Amino acid sequence: MRQSRPGDLEDLYRICLLTADAGDDATRLYSDPQLPGHIWAAPYAIFEPSLAFVAEDTEGVGGYVLAAFDTVAFERRLEEEWWPGLRSRYAEPSAEMPQGMSEAERHARHLIHHPWRADRDVIGGYPSHLHIDLLPKMQGRGVGRRLIETLAAALRGKGSRGLHLFVGSRNQRAQGFYRHVGFTELPVSDVHIFVMDFTS
Repeated sequence: MRQSRPGDLEDLYRICLLTADAGDDATRLYSDPQLPGHIWAAPYAIFEPSLAFVAEDTEGVGGYVLAAFDTVAFERRLEEEWWPGLRSRYAEPSAEMPQGMSEAERHARHLIHHPWRADRDVIGGYPSHLHIDLLPKMQGRGVGRRLIETLAAALRGKGSRGLHLFVGSRNQRAQGFYRHVGFTELPVSDVHIFVMDFTS
C-alpha cells in the first residue's frame, strides 16, 4: 500500500471500469472505457494526490482509495477545471441519442453536464468524501480496511472533521463493508449515506 503516483492513472481508470457496475465489471456498459474513471477516479488523483492511495501486489495495482478534503471546494474546482473539457467530448444524453446506449452511460454523461452536489447538511459535519474500489482478487483480505485506515489518518492529519460517502441501493456488498470498517449509516430514507466522525 502506498500513495498514488501520476503513473498509476491508467490503473485507476482500469479498476474504476472493472468495478463500476455496483462492484462488478462494467466494460460492456460504456462505449468509452475511460468514462467512469473521468467521473469517479481521475480528478481525485489529479487534484488531490495527497489523498490518493493504492494497493498493489506482484501483478500491479489492484485497488485504490481516493478522497477530496473539502467537498465544496472540490466541486467548485471540477466545475472550473474538469467538467468543461469533458462536456465538449461527451454530449448530454437526449432522446435522439442511440437507443443502444446503456443506462449507465446515460447516467455518466448526465453527471458530466449536471454534476452531483453533496447535501450541505451532510458536509456540514462530514466535509470530506471518498471513493474506494478493489478488484475481486484484493477483496476479503483486509486490503480495503487498510486503505480506509490510511486515508482516515491522512484526513485527520489535515484537520478534517469527518468523512462521508454515498452507496447505491444495489451494492449490498459495499454497504456491509462500510459498516464493518467503522462507518455509521445516516437515517436517510432515499439514499445510503455513510459517515465517519473525526472529532472524537
